[in-house]
Parts: sequence; structure tokens; C-alpha cells
Amino acid sequence: MTAPPSPSVAALRKEFGDAIGRHVVSCGDTVVYVSRERVHDVLRWLKETPGQGYTYLTDITAVDYRDPECPLEVVWQLRALDRPADLRVKVALPAGQPLEVPTVWDLWRGANWLEREVFDMFGVLFIGHPDLRRILMWETYAEGHPLRKSFPLRGHFSRSEQTRQALAGNPEAHYSLEELSIAEEYKNLPPDVRERLKQGKRGFVE
Repeated sequence: MTAPPSPSVAALRKEFGDAIGRHVVSCGDTVVYVSRERVHDVLRWLKETPGQGYTYLTDITAVDYRDPECPLEVVWQLRALDRPADLRVKVALPAGQPLEVPTVWDLWRGANWLEREVFDMFGVLFIGHPDLRRILMWETYAEGHPLRKSFPLRGHFSRSEQTRQALAGNPEAHYSLEELSIAEEYKNLPPDVRERLKQGKRGFVE
């Protein structure tokens, strides 16, 4: 027996009409499709409206289906902590249209890093984001977006070219003066503090 959809779907249709597209229930989770133009309004409404209260943004990601008509979908995973209840909101980005959606940084500050990751890995622009730049790959990374289905397994460049670019990079150029000063002060910390930092973050290099 198929589980019923979240009651939020009917409430969304009543509030936003045609901006709410189809919905599906998968493994007990409700997925609702929303128009790109209204997705920010929908997400704000879901967060702030009494009786909805999806105050926790669990994740933002994207899915590349390699569909020639609609290659990419952006996904927001929401949770209401008081019930608890989950709702997945999706926006489809049809082929030939810009890969962009509005930021929700103003609704959830944690969206800052989540949106940067989707930008980095999939190439989606989050309009209005305060600092949209790569977060996993380095700023001068020139091979594209690694989680797109069109991305080659070994990358676009040869291993020798990848190595050359990595060695030619200037990582210090991508950190603020404050971040660099913190790194420089690491050597002046007491030995026990340095040891605790290393244990808390494996791979820390002095």
C-alpha cells in the first residue's frame, strides 16, 4: 500500500496554485516539484507558516539525470523538528535554460556552504548568495563540475596536466588575511593544544 503524501502538498497547492507541480511519494518520503520562480516564496512559507514549521534545512543538493529535456534538478530537504516530518522540494531546470535558482541563505544561514557545494560540483548558480565560490575544488580548477554525468571519470585533463596545475597554484591567494594569520600562529600554540588540534582534524599540517 502506497503511503499518503504529506498534508503540506494540499496546503501548498491551495496557497500557490499552479506554482506547485506534481508530487511523488518514494519510500514514505513526499517529493513536491515547485516552479523556479516561486521556490523561494514556497520555502519561506514552509519555514514560517504555523502548522508547517519546516525550520530545519537538512540538505541542498542536485541530481543529474542525463535527460536531454531536463538534465538537472535542485533539491531542498526540509524537516519539521516538532512533529517530526520531512519534505523534499525540487526544482527542475529544463535544457536550454540557465542553471540558476534563488539562494535561501537569507532563510537558513547554513545554506551558505550547501549552496557553494552544489555550485562547485554541479555548476548551479544561486542568485543572491553572498559569497558563491568553490568549496571543495580550488578556485582556479578549470575542469568543470565533477558531479555532472558528462564529467569524465579521470577528468578532462591528463594526470600530468592536473599535477602541473596543482603545483603551479597559489593556495594562499584564496584565504583571507585573518585565516592566514591564524595558520601562522599555530606554531606558537602550546604543545598540548597543538596535539589536540591534530587529533581533532586528521591531516593537519604544521
